[in-house]
Amino acid sequence: MTSPRREKISAVDTAWLRMDRPGNLMMICGVMLFADRIRYARMARLIEERFLRFHRFRQRPVQTIGAAYWETVPRIDMAQHVQRISLPGRGGKRELQALVSRLAGTPLDPDRPLWQFHLVEDYAGGSALIQRIHHCYADGIALVRVLMSMTDATPKGPPAMPFEPLARRRHNDAADDPLLQLMQPLSGVMKLARLAGNSLIEKGAAIWSNPAQAVALAEQGGALTAEIAKLALMPQDSPTRFKGRPSGTKRVAWAEPIRLDEVKAVSKALAASVNDVLLSCVAGALGAYLAGKGDATDGVMIRALVPVNLRPLEKAYRLGNQFGLVFLDLPLGIENPVERLYAVRANMSALKGSYQPILALGLLAAMGAGPKVLQEQLLQALARNGSAVMTNVPGPQQRLYFAGAAIDRFLFWVPQSGDIGVGVSILSYAGQVQFGLITDAELCPDPERVIAHFGPEFEKLVLTTLLAPWPRDGDLDPAIAARAVAA
Repeated sequence: MTSPRREKISAVDTAWLRMDRPGNLMMICGVMLFADRIRYARMARLIEERFLRFHRFRQRPVQTIGAAYWETVPRIDMAQHVQRISLPGRGGKRELQALVSRLAGTPLDPDRPLWQFHLVEDYAGGSALIQRIHHCYADGIALVRVLMSMTDATPKGPPAMPFEPLARRRHNDAADDPLLQLMQPLSGVMKLARLAGNSLIEKGAAIWSNPAQAVALAEQGGALTAEIAKLALMPQDSPTRFKGRPSGTKRVAWAEPIRLDEVKAVSKALAASVNDVLLSCVAGALGAYLAGKGDATDGVMIRALVPVNLRPLEKAYRLGNQFGLVFLDLPLGIENPVERLYAVRANMSALKGSYQPILALGLLAAMGAGPKVLQEQLLQALARNGSAVMTNVPGPQQRLYFAGAAIDRFLFWVPQSGDIGVGVSILSYAGQVQFGLITDAELCPDPERVIAHFGPEFEKLVLTTLLAPWPRDGDLDPAIAARAVAA
């Protein structure tokens, strides 16, 4: 009897595999919502034909003392990986959110490939499809494209996004996405990332707890060395109820979508990016939630770990993880929506050309290649300086069909590492912006109260922009804007 075929898992993917914690599982969860019913047999056949054509999903990760490997499974038991599931009670949004919350905190079976689909056949008169895939297989950019490659342009086909043609077609999102712009001045990303990881290991992980050594490193000069020192000296963000030790019980929620063209119009009027506008509204929603709890918000700032894609989008079909992170400060205490937007824009602009994404990717590679105790130290060092993970993924702008049914909404939730207990996921689809939130029940038991502020914060920004007098040269004065709204 031959043994299963194995191949070594990359250092970065190994890091994500090792990153599972009882309080934070490294699963990317998604939900597609449909007004029509989906037939289970057709859906299972579609998954087998289009999802499993990626050989990686026929493999399970196996950890040994010395390394981690992909092991091909001789036979995929579709009944285990593609399951029917029913909602209790009225089978509406509240019940579906409770189900997704439970699944987000439930580990996948390590004896099988780490992915699962759950078909909810009785959601609000239609259907819902929940997807759970471990982060070690791929990052969000790649997985969204995998899922989109399973869709059709009409109920009867043809495929809307054949994956490899999609992979060869470049997207023109850079003008609206400052996260892509961050990487434009940099080249040789993977080589630089390896150098960054090696540099950090050579200088010792102790710099994270030794400020004097970090200052000395900064004085040595060199952009990469200075960035290492900057991360080592980074102060913690404000202590809010969002910080603490996660319990492992998850809560998910999603907001009503907002129109992408309206977001683009506001971003153009205020000389900001779409991402600036959305993250500013997220900051406003989080601040309003804290204020509603009676917490002080004046001067409060939380730091978000924001993923930055480091791979050409046409190579996303190769799967795996190839992204870095930037630490973005979000001012929750600024009530004026225009002033808050400009503060977010300034913080994001300050990161352009930064080596933070490359250093973060190098750290992940070092985590996966080095001993697990080193990964624990570095992970805690990264996580202690932030309160949330926030990601924005551009999706297709035409309506797509899955197993014959139109996809009304497509949502996903990003996992949180270390002790981080808040994840914000933004996805644009079919001309709308979808906003999802996942929290730990111990830190934020009612995420629906946070997302209830998201739409009003955007409307407040729109109203401020429309009513305020505009100068001919320069940004809208936040003070003038505030007076205009008050009047």
